[in-house]
Amino acid sequence: MQVSEQLVSIADEGGAVLAGTLYLPDAEGPFATLLEALPYRMSDVGASYADGYLRFAGEGGFAVLRIDVRGTGNSTGVAEDEYPDIERRDLRTVIEWVAAQPWSTGKVGMLGTSYSGFNSLHMAMEGIPQLGAIAAMYATDDRYTDDVHYMGGVLRAIDLIDYPLYMIAMNALPPTPAVWAGAGFGGDWEAEWQRRIDQHEPWLLEWLRHPRPDATWRRGSVRLGPRGDGYQRMSCPVLLISGWADGYRNNTFRAIEHLPDWHLIAGPWAHKDPSVARPGPNIDSDLELMRFFDQHLRGGPQAGARRGQIFVRRPTPAEPDLALHDGHWVEVDVWPPTHLREIEYVALDALANPGRPIITELDEQLVDDVVDVLAVRGDVGITAWNSCAGGLPWGQPLDQRSDNAHSITYDWVHAVESMMMGNGEVALRVRSSASAGHVSVKLCDIAPDGSSTLITRGMLDLAQRGIWPTDPFGEIDAPAQPVVPGEWIDVTVQFEATTWTLLPGHRLRLAIAGTDWPNCWPAAQPFTRGVQRASVRLSLPTAAALPRAHNQFQPGPGPSADDAEGVEWRYETDVLARESRVHTRYGGTYSGTHGTTVTDVYEGSLGISTVDLSQAWATGRSRYDMTFNLPGSGHAVATCSTEATLQVRSDRDWFHVDIALRAERDGALFAERNWSERFPR
Repeated sequence: MQVSEQLVSIADEGGAVLAGTLYLPDAEGPFATLLEALPYRMSDVGASYADGYLRFAGEGGFAVLRIDVRGTGNSTGVAEDEYPDIERRDLRTVIEWVAAQPWSTGKVGMLGTSYSGFNSLHMAMEGIPQLGAIAAMYATDDRYTDDVHYMGGVLRAIDLIDYPLYMIAMNALPPTPAVWAGAGFGGDWEAEWQRRIDQHEPWLLEWLRHPRPDATWRRGSVRLGPRGDGYQRMSCPVLLISGWADGYRNNTFRAIEHLPDWHLIAGPWAHKDPSVARPGPNIDSDLELMRFFDQHLRGGPQAGARRGQIFVRRPTPAEPDLALHDGHWVEVDVWPPTHLREIEYVALDALANPGRPIITELDEQLVDDVVDVLAVRGDVGITAWNSCAGGLPWGQPLDQRSDNAHSITYDWVHAVESMMMGNGEVALRVRSSASAGHVSVKLCDIAPDGSSTLITRGMLDLAQRGIWPTDPFGEIDAPAQPVVPGEWIDVTVQFEATTWTLLPGHRLRLAIAGTDWPNCWPAAQPFTRGVQRASVRLSLPTAAALPRAHNQFQPGPGPSADDAEGVEWRYETDVLARESRVHTRYGGTYSGTHGTTVTDVYEGSLGISTVDLSQAWATGRSRYDMTFNLPGSGHAVATCSTEATLQVRSDRDWFHVDIALRAERDGALFAERNWSERFPR
């Protein structure tokens, strides 16, 4: 079916105008409409999203509307932060506008990946009668601890040089001149460019000003909504698509436990479309979305045989660019499934492991109890890389043996095959030799050849031990709790949600450390970790078996064979400088609409002292070079560039943050801004 495209503009509160592209099937309407709203510039940086919209319209028969959210791309206003309150008001206006159009049936579905998955969840809470269903892919319900900001109260480190940095450069780009003129916004596009640079503040600074889960993070968090009832307020059907290599997966099981009308597809994927993401098996996710919206917006046949279809992973040798994960699909209709049981592993029952790099001692306060003691290294975690993989270089974890060698470890064997599904958690009693400290826990599968594969991980700042894991609807504004050197502390650390098959002949390993770098920033002081061995209780939700899935997905094309071209991903230890470092780089050149071409580059490095883990740093650069056709000027073009650089370093008391933004027109300086702040640790 042929599809027509047209630019639209929708006036909203305070005089802002939201720009969009409307895709209509070349058929007799009216049509149910799919809406996606993003800050990723529909006409250039995010132009490739149009492939999906054309398919939804041409093959699926839906009208599709893509919106640039306020202050981004070709929309007016100020992009003040992620998911501001006014964004929900904007999107309500858009939904009501769509429903009133002559080509619309009055039924709207929202969909999206990551950012647009978040705001789809937000709008489902608003009780808008025209919103008939939503589909959120790789989106979370908790912005504070399950996003790119913090993890268990610990600042995420590797993320600093990616999304938080490139949004500074992206939000400072001009509108697309040809679109700006055609949409009738009036005024000079260069004047709008200057206004954006003048009024934009880096979102990162606001995130760093709020290191604890306060009201700033409740905004946009379904789990922690203002009334604490975010899930129950979602009256429309909700489809979640999640990936076990993605950082936004913890909402997977806790959401479906509370949502009134849920549907779930959870596969092995990273933060990328399941049709091409690593690792596979890959599925045609667009087809699944069309089936879901056909059912719930147009009364079509049931989209799936069961409400939940979940990929259970089996042990697979670790590779940084793993293309296919072994495993199988299961089906569930309720959560938790009736066959799922909590199985407890006790450290005192663990296998003897003389290779553990720990000191054992008897603690007089604990009546002859064995204490495992470890001097914390700052670079433990380097083989696990980051918690949220996407396109390379954000690859998969490597063999964990080198990190395990610098952790306190406990191993158990399996007598029979069983299936783990859920979050799991570990309770333990710990102490720190300093007035600060973190607890990192990793769950690993040890193969008969001794290789160690990461199953899942968890992280906790001991000062936030009264918060995580928390009641999803509880009060989380509790004050920080002091860490007294040498004092025993009882904590529970929750693992990230996952699935795994526990096989006979393999061992299950719990690895406890004090850092998970470069995934998370290290603690403010060097410290020695003590663990009371008798206190360690590992609890995992497991089942002997669950029903195998009967619904067969259509396969996706799989990852590109050349997706590592131009990508850098390396780590190193500088022996004389006594420092470990990691480095990433990626980018490319591609086309947008209206004759636009884009060249982007994203690169950064992180370092940490191997003798004083409080001494750490991150530096990054994100740059966009855009070549635009100028309206009314024949073949005249303009090259507009923005570059954002970031430097973060820490000592025992402060984070020191320096950000620079430079904008160029045809190679000459157009505008620049600088920000320098420090934040207490």
